[in-house]
Amino acid sequence: MLKISPSIVSGYETGERTPSVEILLSLAYLYKCSTDYLLGRRSDDPSNTLSVDGLTDEQIQAIVGLVRVMRKQNPQ
Repeated sequence: MLKISPSIVSGYETGERTPSVEILLSLAYLYKCSTDYLLGRRSDDPSNTLSVDGLTDEQIQAIVGLVRVMRKQNPQ
């Protein structure tokens, strides 16, 4: 799907190679997760992410606003 060779993927898996930003973004899109998750910076389960595919910018901003309100109501 990413049009890269198996040996390059193997290099990513073993840490011998580092994916480019473009490949990293493509992987995040493919697996529906954040780049932080792929890089091991977050332990969030990718199934907890919200896909905004097909939503308008206005709809996305409404969701972001709702999340901000909820976070203020339930601080960690």
